[in-house]
Amino acid sequence: MTQNEQLTKKLTEYYNKFNEDKRLKSRHGQVEYRITMKYVRKYLECIGKQARILDVGAGTGAYSIPLAAEGYEVHALELVKHNVQRLRAASDEVHALQGNALKLSKKFEKEYFDLVLVFGPMYHLFTHDDRMRVIEEVKKVLKPDGIVMIAYCMNDYAVIKHGFMEGTIRDAVASNKINDSFNVVPDEDNLYDYVTLEEIDRLMLQSGLNRKEIFTPDGPTNYMRQFLRDMDDESFELFVRYVESISKRRDMLGVSAHLVDVLSNKTSDKDID
Repeated sequence: MTQNEQLTKKLTEYYNKFNEDKRLKSRHGQVEYRITMKYVRKYLECIGKQARILDVGAGTGAYSIPLAAEGYEVHALELVKHNVQRLRAASDEVHALQGNALKLSKKFEKEYFDLVLVFGPMYHLFTHDDRMRVIEEVKKVLKPDGIVMIAYCMNDYAVIKHGFMEGTIRDAVASNKINDSFNVVPDEDNLYDYVTLEEIDRLMLQSGLNRKEIFTPDGPTNYMRQFLRDMDDESFELFVRYVESISKRRDMLGVSAHLVDVLSNKTSDKDID
């Protein structure tokens, strides 16, 4: 069994038990989901209702299903068979396939999609080369003027939250899970990998794509889960507005749990206000 096949097996076992739908319905998950969807819809408004969307690592369809219900042509690629079955059972409007983000071009037509969402695969790839492979595969199926949105899990969030706040930092350093520069060392047994803003910039530059913008969909949200659970509804809505208002501030990006890089093939593209 190859290294990628072993990882696929582990991810399948993990996501057969992990309830992503429940996470996104929690208050901290709702912040991430609602802000991400605002950005997705911003670009779709510019493309128009004829937009063809590919959701890579679609899970059970949290993004695919509502976008298809809005009238877009939506295709979903998901690694875990159980998730594909759930997605198909929930919606007959999404064209759902089982497959690997590293082999997109074997599943889809060249230069077919206006918008590609990569909201999960990068979390589980442990080398720069594999992350670049996904981006190169996306470029093959993306229209010349298409847009890709790529989500990442952030290194400093993992160090602060899982290391210092959860009290595991000394053991992590002693076991070389965190190095002397406080970078998380890739460990496939943990399934997740974490990147720095510098690594995301390097991927963007090497890809030949052009950044339209980069944003955090959650900001400080994941440090405040208990506070969010206890908040009244009006305060929570103000919090969502706050996170949206700081979502592109450079000083907030590196310590957030997630970042989304928005890239385009077009050299003349500018940020959409």
